[in-house]
Amino acid sequence: MTGWNPSHSLGHSLWWGSDNEHFLWMRRHGANVTTTDVLPADMEPLIREYWKQFRVLSPEWFFALGICITALGLISLTGNSVVIYIFLTTKSLRTPSNLLVVNLAFSDFMMMFTMMPMMSVCCFSQSWIFGPLACGIYGAFGSGFGSISIISMMAIAIDRYRVIVKGLSGERLTYREAVLWICIIWIFVGLWTAAPFFGWNSYVPEGNLTSCSIDMVSHDWNSRSYVIAYGTSVYLLPLLFLSYTYFYIVKTVVEHEYLLRKQARRMNVDRLKPKQPGISVEAKISLVALMTVVLWFVAWTPYAALAILGSLTNGKLVTPLISIWGAVFAKAGSCYNPIVYAISHPKYQEALRKRLPRLYKFFSCTSSKPLEKVENQENQHESTTIEKIISPESSP
Repeated sequence: MTGWNPSHSLGHSLWWGSDNEHFLWMRRHGANVTTTDVLPADMEPLIREYWKQFRVLSPEWFFALGICITALGLISLTGNSVVIYIFLTTKSLRTPSNLLVVNLAFSDFMMMFTMMPMMSVCCFSQSWIFGPLACGIYGAFGSGFGSISIISMMAIAIDRYRVIVKGLSGERLTYREAVLWICIIWIFVGLWTAAPFFGWNSYVPEGNLTSCSIDMVSHDWNSRSYVIAYGTSVYLLPLLFLSYTYFYIVKTVVEHEYLLRKQARRMNVDRLKPKQPGISVEAKISLVALMTVVLWFVAWTPYAALAILGSLTNGKLVTPLISIWGAVFAKAGSCYNPIVYAISHPKYQEALRKRLPRLYKFFSCTSSKPLEKVENQENQHESTTIEKIISPESSP
């Protein structure tokens, strides 16, 4: 059967419809079309044998993926650009600790800025159309910026751990130290990202042929060793570290709150009791702290699991459709990181209200209560305690 080469008719394949030759060809032969039938000739040497056993996705799936990744990209670019703007233009927010938050927002922004346009075009074209060189660059950007975000979260956790758990005995983060941490993060991730260009694993098309990543399905030791080592460095160890730090952060604050409430009862005062019925200080603190870990875990676990399954198993568990949705889940992490790390920040909310009042009103409308009312209902002690969790520069 003669295959369809997307590069021959890019203008027609971008927006397929009833009069599109590609669409009609897929409809006619869809039951027998494999990945090799729709892959451009210059990309064929990069496609792994594992993917050749699967039929190509239907046009409907490609269209859905294109819409999804475009929407996620716009949300991420908007959210993270606002975070960067607010933190860099507000003097009270330009603290050493918040440099780490800006680094996180920048890496999330760059991941979608470098990947979303190319993947969207390829989804609507129903194949990778930018050639082998762009495939490698695309894979490196996705791997690199995603890992920078994860390691930045570790750095933020370290800073919060020192402020809350260590208390007065902990060292405060300085500008010099923050810049040093950021440089180490970029160098560390840069080495991992560059390795596939020098022969340790490689950047290849993923199963749906609209994106590229490291080779997760080859079973030679070169590919497997990189997947195992890289996955351990940027997924398993960060997960264990974040779980450890946030466990002790929550534990410390809960114990502190318990002692204060106990003392308040002895003094026969009710100042420390939350004014919002049914919502305890402990629950709110736990929600803020654990959300950072849980959302990160939800975003990256499917993709990490697929990488391990593809590398260590010989079956058909990792299909093109499953693999691409795992990648989309991971990219979605760049959308809600700004909400967890910045929108919950008290000083950030105040700066947002002053600089972008319409956007502030939007978040107030989408909340169960306007942000101003929520802040006014919380007593000073409760606000100060929570700020220690979500505002690293706060003093213990």
